[in-house]
Amino acid sequence: MKKKNKILAIFTLVEHRQKDGKYYGYAPYVSEMNIWTSHFDEVLVVGPFSSSAEVGNLDLAYDHSNLSLIKIPSFHIKSLKGILKLILRLPTIGFKINKVMSYANHLHFRCPSNVSAIAALIQIFYPSKPKSAKYAGNWKPNSKQPIGYRFQKWLLSNTLLTKNMQVLVYGEWPNQTKSVVPFFSATYKVSERVPYQRKDYKKKLKFVFIGAMVVGKRPFLTIDIIKRLLENGFNCELHMFGDGLLINEVKDYIEANHLQDAVVMHGNQNKEVIKQNLKDAHFTILPSKSEGWPKAIAEGMFFGAIPISTKISCLPWILDWGKRGILIDADLDAATETIVEELKKGDTHLASLSKSALEWSQEYTVDRLEKEIDKVLNR
Repeated sequence: MKKKNKILAIFTLVEHRQKDGKYYGYAPYVSEMNIWTSHFDEVLVVGPFSSSAEVGNLDLAYDHSNLSLIKIPSFHIKSLKGILKLILRLPTIGFKINKVMSYANHLHFRCPSNVSAIAALIQIFYPSKPKSAKYAGNWKPNSKQPIGYRFQKWLLSNTLLTKNMQVLVYGEWPNQTKSVVPFFSATYKVSERVPYQRKDYKKKLKFVFIGAMVVGKRPFLTIDIIKRLLENGFNCELHMFGDGLLINEVKDYIEANHLQDAVVMHGNQNKEVIKQNLKDAHFTILPSKSEGWPKAIAEGMFFGAIPISTKISCLPWILDWGKRGILIDADLDAATETIVEELKKGDTHLASLSKSALEWSQEYTVDRLEKEIDKVLNR
């Protein structure tokens, strides 16, 4: 008897590009999806496609010989025009999603997104299909979030409407339904672990910021913190990785504050460049407004860079409430004061934070992620 093909359907908002017969997408997302797809004979990806954009530094190709992209238009509901466009396109989008769901053996949702919101509604009519959802946003109960995000959290975890679902969330939260499963993300393999080496905190302190140049990541607050530390007599520098809408404003801000010698803009860089910078960094800093699994922070911790972060999402748990990092408020005066207090505690204290950060982060490897994904697919 011929073996039945295992078919995976992925529903995502990630924009795709094509080059040399392969589909590319945002590298951290595709890197993880390549683990999921390796378990299947055929893969159908439902998501947006761009024929104009070129493959860039942050793009990676899907690694599967039998993968098809079911193209749907990009859309949003942030304006009346966007809502009207969605209404016109909804029948086509819904038809494509439904057709893929009826064909696939396993349904996988990348959340939160507009695409996953529509797919989450349609999946109600497929109660017997095995499903998984990777919720990459903040799962913290009662946190202030857009209504679309709250709706997806409610629907995906609702065991009456959503059957056969495992919702993979960042952090461990009380009073969740049986379908909610604590999960994680990872960038580095076991083979990339480095032994702990005590860093010299008496030399110039290197801070690394990895994130998009957008309001939510607070790049200006990050720069202001470094400026304050310099004014307080600390010898330090900031290396910023990322691109975005605010990139030119950030560059102008650095120049206007005469910080060109202290703040270095690197733009988007590949994994290896960032990895080399994290290895000799003393701190990673990300005073973000919202996070799911803060990969930028976890990546720095992997190499002993002490994390500095706002008290959002699962970050207090990741930093063990200050035992393996520095938790700050999103206020310049308060944040600077907290960091200065930690620096004044001396090298032994900072070395302890660094060692604890490294040991924790090195438990969350790609190798472990592969095993956890295998468990999800075989439950």
